[in-house]
Order: sequence, then C-alpha cells, then structure tokens
Amino acid sequence: MPYHLRGILTLLIYICFTFVIFVLFVFITIFKLLVPHPRAKALAVRAMDILSSRCWVFCANLTHRIFGKITWDIHWPGENADFKTNRWSVILLNHQTWVDILVLIKVFYKRIPPYKFFIKKQLLWMPLMGPCFWALDYPIMKRYSREFLEKNPHLKGTDLEATREACEKYKNLPVTIINFPEGTRFTPEKHKSRHSQYRHLLNPKAGGTSLVLYAMGEVLENIFDVTIVYPEGVPGLWDFFCGRPRHIIVDIRQMKMDPALSGNYATDSGYKASFQKWLNRLWEEKDRLIDRRKTEYAAGRQRNP
Repeated sequence: MPYHLRGILTLLIYICFTFVIFVLFVFITIFKLLVPHPRAKALAVRAMDILSSRCWVFCANLTHRIFGKITWDIHWPGENADFKTNRWSVILLNHQTWVDILVLIKVFYKRIPPYKFFIKKQLLWMPLMGPCFWALDYPIMKRYSREFLEKNPHLKGTDLEATREACEKYKNLPVTIINFPEGTRFTPEKHKSRHSQYRHLLNPKAGGTSLVLYAMGEVLENIFDVTIVYPEGVPGLWDFFCGRPRHIIVDIRQMKMDPALSGNYATDSGYKASFQKWLNRLWEEKDRLIDRRKTEYAAGRQRNP
C-alpha cells in the first residue's frame, strides 16, 4: 500500500474513534458537573481514564498493527520487573517528537496505571483539549519564573506546595506521571544553542523533574527510565501514520523510588546539588545507551542489507 494512502486511512480511523470517545467524554463530564459528590466525581474520572488509557489506546494500537508494519525492538527490565496497574509510577524519558507519546502507550498498554501529565494552567483554555485535561483531573503545575521570585521572595517554594496539593487527589487513585526532563523536543538546533554536554540529548532540567517526584510524595513507588531510539531518523506524526519509521527501539529500566530523591529543590541546597548530580548521571547513561543502540542497528543493517 502506498505510504500516503496508508497515512490517510490511519488518520481517518484516528478521527473516527477519537470523535466517538470525545462524545462519551462530553456526557461523562456533564455528569461530573451535575453530580459534584466526591464518589460520583471519582467514578467519572475512572470511566474517562478507561476510555483514554484503555479504549483509545486499544484502537490506536490496533490501527498501527494493521497499517504500521513497524518492527519493535523493546528491551524490558530483568526478572525483577514489577509492572502493576495499582502502583503509583513516574516515567522519565527523552523527548524527540510527539510520536514518543504513541510509542509509550503502545509499550506500556495494560502494564501500568492511567497516564497523567503535569500541565500549565494556560492549557486549560485550549479548545477541545482543555476541557479534557480538566475532566481527566490532570494536575496543574504552578511554577514561578526566576524573575518573579526575585521580586517576590516570600513566594519561594509555594509553587512546590501548590503542585503537591494538586496531586492529593491521586492518593487513592494509582496513576502514572509522564515527565520529559529536557523540557522540550530535541532538535539539532536546540542541541547547539543550549550547548548540551550530551551527544543525543538536551541538558535535563532538574527543577521540573524534582517537582514531579516531590509532588507525588510518599505514594510514588516506581520510576521507569525510558529511552526511545529512532535509528532511521526521528519521525513526525504524519510519518508515523504513513508507516515510517520501520524500526523503533525502546529501552526500559525500572527503579524503586528512593525517599532521598524527594525534597524541596527551591529551599534545600544540599538536596538540589545531589538531585542534579543524580539526574545528570542518569542522562549520561541514557546518552551512551542511545549511542550503543544506533551502532548496533547500523552494524545489523550492514550484515543484513
């Protein structure tokens, strides 16, 4: 099947099942507004989590299984891996393209709790997506700029507490928080302008990542360090819909949450230094892993052209 025809069919199927699920979202959201009882709200959020993390993902995965023809090279953790849908988790991964999200939902389907993203308050006003973020109880990340805190030093650290309070609702509802420590998608231009110390990655921002771990508090159990490699080049969404790339490599490392990783990055200088060191070491290992996977793929292509 020609690439562009495959892309058009995939896009049309996406539009169809996304529209159906969105309509169901609307009805559940109306129920959530009209019945403000805590148990009713929790039931509504659970129903929407099933629609988004089970039904929508099932449809997306099935579509790409039919039209994508992608070879998945997934490296799972060892025998002690602990994938359970009732364990609070955080995923840390490198970010190159919006396809990263589709890769994640395929790899972790039915293995971990529903996904949640920390979002900025301004995103709640986005057409269509904003109401969905609100209905799904996505946590709002409240962060002050350095310039603002210099003018208002008494507010230092209050953004951490506000974000942590936003996560209180998850203490009885296991979730998986997805975090991109680089803060943006990798491009050669950003790599050069930001003077990255890594070959394949941007410098990680420790403040935002520590905020996630601090906000999850004592309920967080697992940290999944995920590395995604596109050895044939980084695809855009349209490329992915058209069945390109043909090969995707995913490495997953599981770590148990260490209480030492949770602290106040804004006020505790000792914790700030140790957490930055931990994250930099994680990124150094990830950078070497990407280099190794690309080398292995290139060697395999030479042996089997």
